[in-house]
Amino acid sequence: MALSDVMDQGRTRIDALLAGSLPAAGVEPVRLHQAMHYASLNGGKRVRPLLAYLTGRTLGADEADIDAVALSVELIHAYSLVHDDLPAMDDDDLRRGRPTCHIAFDEATAILAGDALHTLAFSVLCRHPLSATAAPQRLDMLQLLTEASGSLGMGGGQAIDLEASGKQLQLDDLATMHRMKTGALIRASVQMSALCHGQPDPAIESALTEYADAIGLAFQVKDDILDVEGDTDTLGKPQGSDLANEKSTYPALLGLDGAKAKAEELLAQSLHALAKLPYNTRLLAEFAAYVVRRDY
Repeated sequence: MALSDVMDQGRTRIDALLAGSLPAAGVEPVRLHQAMHYASLNGGKRVRPLLAYLTGRTLGADEADIDAVALSVELIHAYSLVHDDLPAMDDDDLRRGRPTCHIAFDEATAILAGDALHTLAFSVLCRHPLSATAAPQRLDMLQLLTEASGSLGMGGGQAIDLEASGKQLQLDDLATMHRMKTGALIRASVQMSALCHGQPDPAIESALTEYADAIGLAFQVKDDILDVEGDTDTLGKPQGSDLANEKSTYPALLGLDGAKAKAEELLAQSLHALAKLPYNTRLLAEFAAYVVRRDY
């Protein structure tokens, strides 16, 4: 099956799961629940759940088990975007072509919607039915999601990003920040999905982690490039916002051509990691190329 078809199927599946996991928009408190729907059911690339499904498909895991991983990581991602857009953080007015949650509702409601999506992610991972193969790893999955979301993962990366505004980070520091802010949840998507197939062999786990780390950083490098080359209508968010917010980026440090070369280097690293796996990794390889060569 072509990667595009697999991705379309995955997006349809995760959208249905998200809709089914949220409290109905008409249930009290109505405004909060409407904001949760608005923030999570607004399209997007769905990179993290797609990675979970593609990893599970590669290893032969049960797709119904992977649903728990895909749903929980996307809920965490949705909450993080709501909070990232807040005036105290990146202060963005546009997300995925629509007003950000705090603009469409209000700041307090957006904060609460993010909080509720965050906690819902862990509720889903605690109670989603798992097969006899995956169930023994539920606690390990929860631990991975916790670490990826917290101060040593996504939350910490965002803190570093805020502290670095108006400053010029060195390349190593920039990579560290993005491996936490963006890469941690991408890595967890792969690692948690692998656990749905049982406890992986250490060599397989290492190769999958190497792959996830490479494309996690490549994703951010490409985002930096698109902030320079893209346009607001295609991106669904303001083009040039990194420059406007005085953020350190790969194009700023390496130049545009250097940033593109870095993205291709990371793609090569991801493919090298996949070559170590005793599976048909075609879809994972094509997805890595998609991450580096997408236009939004």
